Amino acid sequence: MKNSYRFFKNDSCEFYPCHKGIEEINCLFCYCPFYLAPKCPGKPEHLSWNGKTIKDCSNCVYPHKPENYEHIMKWLSGQGQAE
Repeated sequence: MKNSYRFFKNDSCEFYPCHKGIEEINCLFCYCPFYLAPKCPGKPEHLSWNGKTIKDCSNCVYPHKPENYEHIMKWLSGQGQAE
């Protein structure tokens, strides 16, 4: 896929590829906008640490799939839901 306002591939990044098992990684949402959301459309794990729950998104590829751009933008603009 070609770089555009909807897709950005940064294969010169020292962390690229950040996830395995996905062919086209969209780096536009390198840091997931859903991280602080209590519910998200991805598949994060929830870990317990020092009596607190921490969201672990290391195995989630939702924000990196190009086809999820529209849903993420809707959610960011307040017009969509995270789940």
